[in-house]
Amino acid sequence: MADPRVTGDNSSDEVQSKYTAVHDDHTRNHSITEAGSDGELHNRRESRQHSISAAEKARRNANAKLANPLAGYSHAELKQMGAAYVKKHQIGDEEDIRAFELGACLAQEPSQYETLEGLEPEELEVLRKEFTNRWSQPKLMYLVIILCSTCAAVQGMDETVVNGAQLFYTAQFGIANGDQRSTWLTGLVNSAPYLCCAFIGCWLTVPFNNVFGRRGTVFITCCFSAIACFWQAFSNSWWHMFIARFALGFGIGPKSATVPIYAAETTPPGIRGALVMQWQMWTAFGIMLGYAADLIFYKVSDPPHVVGLNWRLMMASAMLPALIVIAFVFMCPESPRWYMSKNRHYKAYESMCRLRFNKIQAARDVYYMSVLLDAENELNFEGKSKIIELISVPRNRRALIGSEIVMFMQQFCGVNIIAYYSSAIFVDANFSEQSALAASLGFGIINWVFAIPAIYTIDTFGRRNLLLTTFPLMSFFLFFTGFSFYIPEETHHTARIACIALGLYLFGVVYSPGEGPVPFTYSAEAYPLYIRPLGMSLATATTWFFNFVLSITFPSLLAAFTPQGAFSYYAAWNIVGFFLVLFFLPETKGKTLEELDQVFSYPTHLHAAYGARQVPYFFRRYILRQNIKPERLYERETYDDDYAETQGLDGADAEKR
Repeated sequence: MADPRVTGDNSSDEVQSKYTAVHDDHTRNHSITEAGSDGELHNRRESRQHSISAAEKARRNANAKLANPLAGYSHAELKQMGAAYVKKHQIGDEEDIRAFELGACLAQEPSQYETLEGLEPEELEVLRKEFTNRWSQPKLMYLVIILCSTCAAVQGMDETVVNGAQLFYTAQFGIANGDQRSTWLTGLVNSAPYLCCAFIGCWLTVPFNNVFGRRGTVFITCCFSAIACFWQAFSNSWWHMFIARFALGFGIGPKSATVPIYAAETTPPGIRGALVMQWQMWTAFGIMLGYAADLIFYKVSDPPHVVGLNWRLMMASAMLPALIVIAFVFMCPESPRWYMSKNRHYKAYESMCRLRFNKIQAARDVYYMSVLLDAENELNFEGKSKIIELISVPRNRRALIGSEIVMFMQQFCGVNIIAYYSSAIFVDANFSEQSALAASLGFGIINWVFAIPAIYTIDTFGRRNLLLTTFPLMSFFLFFTGFSFYIPEETHHTARIACIALGLYLFGVVYSPGEGPVPFTYSAEAYPLYIRPLGMSLATATTWFFNFVLSITFPSLLAAFTPQGAFSYYAAWNIVGFFLVLFFLPETKGKTLEELDQVFSYPTHLHAAYGARQVPYFFRRYILRQNIKPERLYERETYDDDYAETQGLDGADAEKR
């Protein structure tokens, strides 16, 4: 059977040749019409067209090679390559040579274990369990899962203990007067970690990982988090608190980028996606713990010579999960991929053996990592900057647009104004302070509980469909919350606070399976492999930057717009988000690398037109209940001349397609 990647590349060449011919004919006719002296200009255009085609071909070939660098080799060749790898890096004995010979064959196609000769029955059973019972893993693998989950909880708790603490320290620091200075300083203090993340913390990820490794980076960032949380508890002025919280950003930024990488590099493919998804779920769990800590320490009274012990304990409590991570992070093995980047292949194999049931599994995953790393190192697009490639190549640019839309909207959907300011919002609604903290805890519980089904819904309903469904609902519930402040307090107190709480809770219900998990999942799969690390770095920096913008502006926005206007402002952004997704966000669920290339090669204006056509389709299909088929946008891989004419395209437009 022909390898699908090879077939895809050949068909791409044929399509490219067809489009080049269409464009050449169009250009040639134009040149003849103009003048004979324009022949030289035509030749330059034709030459440039062929060079563009060659560059695009190189990108597609590179992407296909990264998708499976072992495609096309026979089992005999793979066994020789596996044995040569062992001898080259002096990894082990005859048993290890056998493991790498069989592992190299399995690395090409892991699901074909039943047809591979030479496997022992117990080895075959372990390989079979990878597909029939994917959560059957060694104990040490579960320790890695616990580590990644606890790191996510550290981040969530770091973000939300300030929610309740600010009810008390703002008054103590003299920034609770409601004037313009107070609202901006409150926002500045709360947003300090995200300012650090966006401009410093996220960009320390690469040097930290290069020098200290994955475990070392997790250890150092959790030390930063623990020290900063402890430091916050001893703050005695707003600027002192600002500095302590700014330092917290050194713990949040690199950790948020490193832990998903560590999880992806250590876990088997069968559970890798679920673990990446669980980052969001356990972050939500940490957010809930932050609310719980606020409520637990609310009634702590001040001893002699100490002012504000309750809020100090709230802020310091966030160090506890960080200390837990510090205590056992080095019980987990280092990432094999990191060892390989340092040319320590034996250590990589040793680490992987601790994370798998047998040497066949370890050799398979280590060998595949090695050839993939070699393929990445061989990529060289004539010295072109990847930043330029990200913007100048249409396929990459469309992935960038989609990624930036979901990352921007994750903040401007309004969820973090609730995460950081819900207690203050409830107090403004005339809740008592303790009731406000309890209501915030309710939001945290809902946010966590409804993040659990997202593991199922994101791959069942699709990323785009989830967002198109949840954005209108989030908008409605924010409008509902804001307008609930119009309910008269004097005559309908209970109804007023019930409606406000209900609106926020229902917002959390629809956020958790939608804009909660989709942005990081979408960004991780939208970019081509060769440029994915840069794309993800930009996506992470984007979300932290707009997190900072939202955090610093909301207190002033609330004072200027009143709660009704502030909630309506973010409700309107959700409407904007709906149309951005409708027009500019292609679906990526369940698509191969080649299919993603096709999806993001589709012209933006044509995808926007397709999105506009979905509105009447939805009305006819689900409102009028007409039996009509949905439009399949990506089934047509090429334009023929007749189709191009019906779509109003000339040859050049068809070529760009």
